Amino acid sequence: MLRRPRVLLVEDQLDLRDLIGNALADHGVDVVLAEDGRCAEELIRLHGDFDVVFSDIEMPNGVSGIELAETVARHLPQAQVILASGYARSQLPPLPEGVTFLSKPYRLKQLMALFNAVTRAEGGRNASGTEPFVSTPG
Repeated sequence: MLRRPRVLLVEDQLDLRDLIGNALADHGVDVVLAEDGRCAEELIRLHGDFDVVFSDIEMPNGVSGIELAETVARHLPQAQVILASGYARSQLPPLPEGVTFLSKPYRLKQLMALFNAVTRAEGGRNASGTEPFVSTPG
């Protein structure tokens, strides 16, 4: 039996973190929540088997989403990274190689489609060999 996809969701806004976390869990995803980049880095060190790390770019407590993406590249090279921001891509510093950008505001359906796209880029399965997050009409 294949294991469920594992996502590290990093969001400092409690309501949004809960909303996205619950939606992902409803789609069969094993979700681990982090309130900021520092917490996320600790979770990566302790439980480094995430398939996707999803974070806002601007985070409190000294570790941005961009810095977190660099940590992921060093410790979880197989993981996909999605970074979100309300700023236009042109207003942001360069993103690390391999990072997928999601513009805010976004709809949950867009987020789920993006999760599927980044996992399918690995040959139809995500890095852990699990199935994509949700079925999409094709």
